[in-house]
Amino acid sequence: MELTPEQERDNALQELARLRAGLAAGLTAEQSKFLRGSTSDELQADARTLAVAFGTSTARQPSGSGSDVNGSVGSIEAGAAAYRRKHGLDDNGQPINGTRTPFQATNYQMEK
Repeated sequence: MELTPEQERDNALQELARLRAGLAAGLTAEQSKFLRGSTSDELQADARTLAVAFGTSTARQPSGSGSDVNGSVGSIEAGAAAYRRKHGLDDNGQPINGTRTPFQATNYQMEK
């Protein structure tokens, strides 16, 4: 049986409510699919119960930054400085010591 647009919308909203409640309780998206309830309060209560059963009771925090900043949590400025060092750029984003960008061609001539 094919779903009506209203049924599809209701299913999508219910799935979103489950996901929001689960993530707020520290569950993964996969674990959130198992939440039961028809209201936001019921889903949140079920999410807290399931989180306790899985040993998580708070929302998970990001594990850190990418490898270009050595996997440590830092500021945006620290990430920008690491990017500039990696690519040979000064604080203004210009090449240091005459280094060229990989897109800079020395032998290009305009066609006539």
